[in-house]
Amino acid sequence: MRIAVLALQGAFAEHEKALERLGAESVEIRQKSDFTGGFDGIIIPGGESTVMGKLLKELDLFDTLLKQIKSGTPCYGTCAGLILLAEEISNDDKKYFGALPVRVKRNAYGRQLGSFSKYGDFNGKEIPQVFIRAPYIEKILHKDCEVLSEHDGFVTGVKYKNLIATSFHPELTDDLTVHKYFIEMIKKRNKK
Repeated sequence: MRIAVLALQGAFAEHEKALERLGAESVEIRQKSDFTGGFDGIIIPGGESTVMGKLLKELDLFDTLLKQIKSGTPCYGTCAGLILLAEEISNDDKKYFGALPVRVKRNAYGRQLGSFSKYGDFNGKEIPQVFIRAPYIEKILHKDCEVLSEHDGFVTGVKYKNLIATSFHPELTDDLTVHKYFIEMIKKRNKK
């Protein structure tokens, strides 16, 4: 199994290490030519969504990545990745991929000083969750968007068709639950 990790900025190396621990090969996406050779899934890591969005356009990666997402390639976005995938951003005029039918709020838990760690439910399992300048999902915009996790009454993890996204950073913990979930999602798609 080969999974592409957007490696423009943010916590991409930590995702690669989690994938390696699960026996999956990762390939870094830094330029358009990195899309050759094919892959089974894509991870859009946490980082700074505005910077990542700008780099995706400047490096002519945006449309290629959007085409992969729309074609059904499984994609997992963490934190900034969630913002890039979201259909709506309540406190920002920008819109990026717009593929995930949710409305998110950027920096919903505050700035860097508002960052925190906790144990929380993800799809029925208690796991460590790290929130760093994290967004949360204010509203689900489609009935088929499944809630995977919540914190303080707000949604922090969802699945919709070929997409999953979390507000928190599982790659910054030793727990592999979310990455396993993503890999199982890819395996199910590959069996079709």
